Amino acid sequence: MNKLIEFSIQNRLFVVALALVVAVTGGYQATQMPIDVLPDLNRPSVVVMTEAHAMVPQDVEQLVTLPLERALNGASGVTRVRSQSGLGLSVVTAEFAWGTDVFRNRQIVQEKLQLAQGFLPEGIQPQMAPVSSIMGQVQMIGLYSETDAHSLEQIRSLVDNDLRYRLMAVPGVATVLVIGGAPQQLQVEMDALRMRVYGVTVEDVATAIRTSNRSAGGGFLEIGAAAPVVTVNGLLGNADDLADA
Repeated sequence: MNKLIEFSIQNRLFVVALALVVAVTGGYQATQMPIDVLPDLNRPSVVVMTEAHAMVPQDVEQLVTLPLERALNGASGVTRVRSQSGLGLSVVTAEFAWGTDVFRNRQIVQEKLQLAQGFLPEGIQPQMAPVSSIMGQVQMIGLYSETDAHSLEQIRSLVDNDLRYRLMAVPGVATVLVIGGAPQQLQVEMDALRMRVYGVTVEDVATAIRTSNRSAGGGFLEIGAAAPVVTVNGLLGNADDLADA
């Protein structure tokens, strides 16, 4: 320390010049630093949210979260994978290195999700959360019928067909994930004995349902000067439509 002080006294001009250079350089760098009200304090990350159809947290972790974690751990550029498993919901976050492009990261995650799809239970479809601020918040809303006048199917249908789109239209809402209830569905119970007699396979039934649930344009019907549009509505609306398919 004494030698440093002695050197500084003997070379006063050099020390002053060095201090000025450091001060000017620091001031210039300070003016070039980006300024943000909400600076990004976390690594670039991609969030994968999966509705697990009312599974208990243990089943969600074993059947949904772990397969997704294994797939994302091998992704290029992923530095860390963390997850949360709750009632009917799995949230997996893949963190990437600093400076990586968020849209390229999302492409990498999407490729891994396609590979992991074969290891997930049937009907489970993971979805990437939209790009949003790290300061974003999650608002959970629960719906129920006070008088039991509406069934779980009716409440879920209301949310899927109306409330969800109203919430998406609210400024600042990034995504809406619907969990729980009883989604409307039509189940086809097949008679194995009769199918064997008529030579019908499960794939034949599935193909018949897929091809019947379509709408098509029928062109124009020329009636004098008018030409109304002909539409063939083949969408399945109820169980009777499905029975006629």
